[in-house]
Amino acid sequence: MSLDHRLPEELEELRRTVEAFAHDVVAPKIGEYYEQHAFPYEIVQEMGRMGLFGLPFPEEYGGMGGDYLALGIALEELARVDSSVAITLEAGVSLGAMPLYRFGTEEQKREWLPKLCSGEMLGAFGLTEPDGGSDAGATRTTAVRDGEEWVINGSKCFITNSGTDITGLVTVTAVTGRKADGSPEISSIIVPSGTPGFTVAAPYSKVGWNASDTRELSFSDVRVPAGNLLGEEGRGYAQFLRILDEGRIAIAALATGLAQGCVDESVKYAKERHAFGKPIGANQAIQFKLADMEMRAHTSRLAWRDAASRLVHGEPFKKEAALAKLYSSEIAVDNAREATQIHGGYGFMNEYPVARMWRDAKILEIGEGTSEVQRMLIARELGF
Repeated sequence: MSLDHRLPEELEELRRTVEAFAHDVVAPKIGEYYEQHAFPYEIVQEMGRMGLFGLPFPEEYGGMGGDYLALGIALEELARVDSSVAITLEAGVSLGAMPLYRFGTEEQKREWLPKLCSGEMLGAFGLTEPDGGSDAGATRTTAVRDGEEWVINGSKCFITNSGTDITGLVTVTAVTGRKADGSPEISSIIVPSGTPGFTVAAPYSKVGWNASDTRELSFSDVRVPAGNLLGEEGRGYAQFLRILDEGRIAIAALATGLAQGCVDESVKYAKERHAFGKPIGANQAIQFKLADMEMRAHTSRLAWRDAASRLVHGEPFKKEAALAKLYSSEIAVDNAREATQIHGGYGFMNEYPVARMWRDAKILEIGEGTSEVQRMLIARELGF
């Protein structure tokens, strides 16, 4: 019996649809958004109409009835053209909507998920804090119960999709008590946008992902109903570990798309650019670079699809997700560097997509768990 890595027809149709959308709609417009550091509302709205934000959710909540493999395929195709658009989808689904689907009450799901699945609304996940970084357990934001309300104080940083005109909520992790050993008891709480005391800072000035929304958040005596607790009190830490495990598969798919986009652009350029009387692609040095880039992208695709398949089939996937995220993010940086080198001086010009890819690649080794954290997770799964 041999493994068949070909996509089922419905997923191949999805891939072709998103591929066409990325090339026909995203590619002609995204450069201007990127240079202006502007959020691409028009593109995001079209993605919503296509059902991309609802891909892995059941139809009863307004979703498309797909799974994480479908989401990864869409992310890869988008990221072949632009990562800002891809990360907006990734964060909107895996960080904004997925916690509600995984841990929310039926009432919470029916209130929020239809709008999140349609792209009419974006959600965000407030986890990272200025003093925390990779130490997600070092949460300082607090939530104190006062009658039928939670009172939240603290801050979060680097939160994607948190300040757009269509952001509807941020799910925030906060310390809600102490365990017997004195360690913090962390819970997740839904904070609707516009709640008094909830302040969203101006967008960060970033190296890359310039057409995505990333901000710092602060909470000063923010009051939300007790019913906004997501899942069980004190289970927030376990919840976001699960969400991050799943999100690493999505980031791996996105990174694979960026790596493949570097191949696409470099092959095209190597055939068109002439030097010393012949296409630069006729030089074996360039051919070998392209061969290595294609090898890395192909292997990365196999890794994230393996992790996604394990998730979809209910099998353990933590190690495979970390492997995929680690490998894909590092080879995305490698491919972006080589693509820039192949383009020469033009690779340093923002009018060429590879310049955008070079700027976008590095964060993939940091967000949703740094490369060092992924190696820790893999080693732990190996028994250390």
